[in-house]
Amino acid sequence: MLIVLSVLMLLCFVVCLMTKRLSALTALILIPTIFALLGGFYAQAGKFVIEGLRTVAPNGIMIIFAMLYFMVMTEAGMFDPLVNRIVKATKGDPVRIFIGTVLLAFIVALDGDGATIYIIVLSAFLPIYKRLGLSLPMVCCLLLQVSGLGNMVPWGGPTARAATAMHAEISDLFVPMLPALAACVVWTFILAWIFGRRERVRLANSPVTALSGIYQQGQERSRGRITFYFNWVLTIALIIALCTEVLPLSYLFMLAACIALIVNFPDITTQKEQVEKHAPPILAVCSLIFAAGVFTGLLTGTGMVDAVGSALLKVIPDSLGPFMAPVTALISIPMTWLVSNDVFYFGVLPVLADTAQHHGITGLEIARASLVGQPVHILSPLVASTYLVVSMLKLDYAENQKYTLKWSLINCLILFVVSLLLGIFPLYSA
Repeated sequence: MLIVLSVLMLLCFVVCLMTKRLSALTALILIPTIFALLGGFYAQAGKFVIEGLRTVAPNGIMIIFAMLYFMVMTEAGMFDPLVNRIVKATKGDPVRIFIGTVLLAFIVALDGDGATIYIIVLSAFLPIYKRLGLSLPMVCCLLLQVSGLGNMVPWGGPTARAATAMHAEISDLFVPMLPALAACVVWTFILAWIFGRRERVRLANSPVTALSGIYQQGQERSRGRITFYFNWVLTIALIIALCTEVLPLSYLFMLAACIALIVNFPDITTQKEQVEKHAPPILAVCSLIFAAGVFTGLLTGTGMVDAVGSALLKVIPDSLGPFMAPVTALISIPMTWLVSNDVFYFGVLPVLADTAQHHGITGLEIARASLVGQPVHILSPLVASTYLVVSMLKLDYAENQKYTLKWSLINCLILFVVSLLLGIFPLYSA
């Protein structure tokens, strides 16, 4: 029954999103609730939802204060000189702008958190995209490619989970994958070039000479050189603290947002105005994140996630045993979209690895194969940060899924093929 319910629920969810019968917010809350009630989980539904909300609460709180922090810094003019230099360097050329976007995103991605990528990059580049009329779906697609790959650094999450599940050293798992990841990074820059060429053709007759004046108003709002330098010191210190995790990420952003408000807007009335000004976009993002918590809680608590994983494992025939490494890689693409990384790496991966070991394939090789699906995982409705970038760019969630999926699949394919060619995991074991 759980298998049937879970499959029907996921199909219903995807169909409602893609056909725009429901928004992402309403679909994330209503559809799992209906199917949980159909499954007879009346008494436990509330408990499951609370557990799901607890899992997303740290991310939700972090994003609230991260958005507030960077929006306050933007209002204070911190990014103005940087963006003016970018404008001069790119000269309004979409190819250079998209390549610059990807370059900055990969630098920020070293902290392993997608939300930080979106907030910092869009704080710097969004006015340029809008002024030039560049395609925001293309921007979103590029940022999601970077985020999916950046998420695979050892401290990003899935790599650590896979290593833990296989009782292996993270370095032994991750270092051999660097050539395959490098190939995906190169492809992402190529994709930025392809998108830029398309936009260059589309905007061939659009004037860009007025671009250099975009930030004059922002520079006039800046509160002085001392405050400007303090803002950058604070931001660099914050990024270092985020990377080293000296405190929980949500707490770091709470502290930084308070300091930024006090330093840049000392008057209490002005501080209130800043919070009120930025409240609508923050609420739009965080409502989706907590709705995803409802989805996660019900999907996990009712056992639907485990049912899907178990059913998938049962349909793998014994004859595929020697091919378990590529099978695991291919399974990871849909599975990490359907379920959370925790469920896949701690629930499904050990079963796949146990089967593979009977055919001479090591747990490390299976763990590496299991990371192939991460470029698609970033599009999962269970990934909170994706709602952030979609909301910041004011895009439709379902349309973004359809537009980005094919490019994310190409990144998965590159990761898969290069891994096989370099022996990062084997195609076949005798």
